[in-house]
Amino acid sequence: MDLKFARTDITAKPKKAELAKMEASLEKEDSVIFYFDRENSHKDLLELQDFFESKGKSFYMNEVKYGLSDSEYMYQVHIIN
Repeated sequence: MDLKFARTDITAKPKKAELAKMEASLEKEDSVIFYFDRENSHKDLLELQDFFESKGKSFYMNEVKYGLSDSEYMYQVHIIN
């Protein structure tokens, strides 16, 4: 599973998401929201969902459009303990 966080600038490259850091932030908070880049495959995001649901977490994923173009979207993932 090779996930990338959403870009913070149009010209920037997306940063790689590390599963260990995501788990650590979830241990600190009761719920976290992550934004993933459109370059991620839907299959990888479903693997992420399976991973967290196997640990007893609730997982919600949405596609968020931020422009009029079909390529202007990102994935929002909300994970709850």
